[in-house]
Amino acid sequence: MSSELLDALTILEREKGISREVLIDAIEAALISAYRRNFNQAQNVRIDLNLKNGSMRVFARKEVVDQVFDPRLEISLEDARQISPNYQVEDVVEMEVTPKDFGRIAAQTAKQVVTQRVREAERGIIYSEFIDREEDIMTGIVQRLDSKFIYVSLGKIEALLPVNEQMPNERYKPHDRIKVFITKVEKTTKGPQIFVSRTHPGLLKRLFEIEVPEIYDGTVEIKSVAREAGDRSKISVHSDNSEVDPVGSCVGPKGARVQAVVNELKGEKIDIVKWSADPVIFVANSLSPSKVLDVMVNENEKATTVVVPDYQLSLAIGKRGQNARLAAKLTGWKIDIKSETEARDIGIYPREETIRLFDDQVENDFDYEEELD
Repeated sequence: MSSELLDALTILEREKGISREVLIDAIEAALISAYRRNFNQAQNVRIDLNLKNGSMRVFARKEVVDQVFDPRLEISLEDARQISPNYQVEDVVEMEVTPKDFGRIAAQTAKQVVTQRVREAERGIIYSEFIDREEDIMTGIVQRLDSKFIYVSLGKIEALLPVNEQMPNERYKPHDRIKVFITKVEKTTKGPQIFVSRTHPGLLKRLFEIEVPEIYDGTVEIKSVAREAGDRSKISVHSDNSEVDPVGSCVGPKGARVQAVVNELKGEKIDIVKWSADPVIFVANSLSPSKVLDVMVNENEKATTVVVPDYQLSLAIGKRGQNARLAAKLTGWKIDIKSETEARDIGIYPREETIRLFDDQVENDFDYEEELD
């Protein structure tokens, strides 16, 4: 083995982060393969590498037996004791069989196999690094685009941003820096493959974790997220600490925290509402910024009927039903919205047990556009 190959071990270990033991195993496997293929030998062999001087020797390993059936793998007890009188049946005898012209062939084969093993080891390192980052957020740089994917550099590897995970209100150009949510890391024959998203609700959640220290340290919890990427989203938040306002923590001074998230999502509207274990209050909050007069709950069907003032009906339903749709996703409850006049006509409002907490509750909800105005 040449000293250049030994130098290469040190360089690869330092620059690629691959341990020397992995590389040595690769070289030994390459040399054994080269010996068997080029010299038509089927022996059980061992390679002895001297890393100090770069020398290499091949030893055939044969089992000591009473009767030899395959001389390539076995040696008789009589012949073994000619080498050393201490050998017994089932011992293993090693004999050097290094060919004189093995060095040149070994070097060529070793180079090919080592290159392959180094590539596999690099892929393994990348996979191990990114499999732990599934459902996490990273900043990447757009490299190129085609009809199916945007290729985003995450440093050691390019991630794939599929068309259906791209925000409809965004236009991407090479060298753009974007934050992406890692949805899946796969191990393939060509190495690890990473899929990312700009539309996943998890991206919104992670962005708030970055901007809001109270979420990061667990004081405030994001209970649920409903998102129509590029247009509007709703999040519900809660804190077990009665002295902490979860909505205010997410909004930040003069709306700075939520505005940072909005800017990253290119103007996506975000409603922040206070979570409640009581479906009446939670559903009422979820329809922010609309005012709610009453919520009637059907536990069996997990459905609610919501009564809103006549002038608030279109606001509660939202453009193309978006506000009601997002509220249903956020709460997990079906929501049927009726105007006050319609509810009175069909006799479901007002009820004797109507809960009128909603005037105060609306103050706990937040729409970033209203705050900025």
